Amino acid sequence: MDINVAVQALRDPFGVPFYPWVFQLLMVLTFALHILFVNLAIGGLGMAVYAHYKGDDYYRKLSKSLAKVSTISLSSAIVLGVAPLLFVQVIYDPFWYVANLLSAWWAMAFLLLITLGFLSTYVFYLKRHKNPQGFGTFGILALIFILAAGAVMSILSVQALAPKQWLDWYTAAGRIATTGTGLYKFELGRFTHFIVPGFINIGIFLMIYAWYFQPRADLDKAYLKWLAKVGAKIAKVATMIEVVIGFWWLIKIPSSLGFMRNPFLWIGAVLGLLLLAGLMKFEDNPEKAAVPLAFFSFIAILAMCVSREVLRMVYVGAFNYSIYDYPLNVDWGSTVLFFGTFVMGLIVMAYPLILVFKLGRGTLSES
Repeated sequence: MDINVAVQALRDPFGVPFYPWVFQLLMVLTFALHILFVNLAIGGLGMAVYAHYKGDDYYRKLSKSLAKVSTISLSSAIVLGVAPLLFVQVIYDPFWYVANLLSAWWAMAFLLLITLGFLSTYVFYLKRHKNPQGFGTFGILALIFILAAGAVMSILSVQALAPKQWLDWYTAAGRIATTGTGLYKFELGRFTHFIVPGFINIGIFLMIYAWYFQPRADLDKAYLKWLAKVGAKIAKVATMIEVVIGFWWLIKIPSSLGFMRNPFLWIGAVLGLLLLAGLMKFEDNPEKAAVPLAFFSFIAILAMCVSREVLRMVYVGAFNYSIYDYPLNVDWGSTVLFFGTFVMGLIVMAYPLILVFKLGRGTLSES
């Protein structure tokens, strides 16, 4: 079987309804937002569980706050995850659908794992104070379910980039694999490269938390100061670990792809190192640098997502596949409707978000 021909044949014969580069741009942007909230959900839940069992007054307050943050972040991550998944199905459909069919049972189990993780997170948030030891277990279960769901999605993404192995997987052990129960390719470095930033970003979130509530006279300033320093420490250590993991994953990428020479890779690496330098510089007064470091962290996430997409293009390019060669049948009606509702949604959301922001800081009267 000529895999290059097979990949081309699996494309949607009707083509795409708008220019592929637009879908690609939106896919990278929405995936960056999705990953940001995934980071906050995982990092927040991990720290909430740790603080829950740590037990003193400050840690109990921290656990309560982060448990709530985790529920909100997980909800946001689920909603924002739909968009990049749909864009992938539009422009990388031959790769994505084959990977999902090979592991169809797990693709469906992903939904169950996310649901169980979501429910366990809410039980932990709402009930942990009634029976600290018993309901603390739900926080641990939530973390396990969410990480398992992330591992499944990571495996499907990696399997999609290995067309040369599809036939071997499909005919494993001398029989046709029609059950969809197999998981064939897991890269630990790639997976942890997406998980460790959860603790970077939850650390920066704690710094933002301290900065945000600083103007409030009704809050404990010593607690906010402690929170900012704890956040800075977590973010600094996690960033160091992430740098090591990033280079570990990098050396696992086949040298034949020439990704080491890709400028987007090194832009992302430099941004990561600059973030680490910023965290170390403002370690004594982290709340003062919270906003610029949060902005910088998102830019680093965005750069990582761009690098990820460039790497995917390199992988599929080895099979003479390019999204820019996809047949184009422009559908202006659906496109205008999509962008129109998107822009209107931003406008409608802007005012209440600004209002809530000012109310939370206690600065509404200043406007």
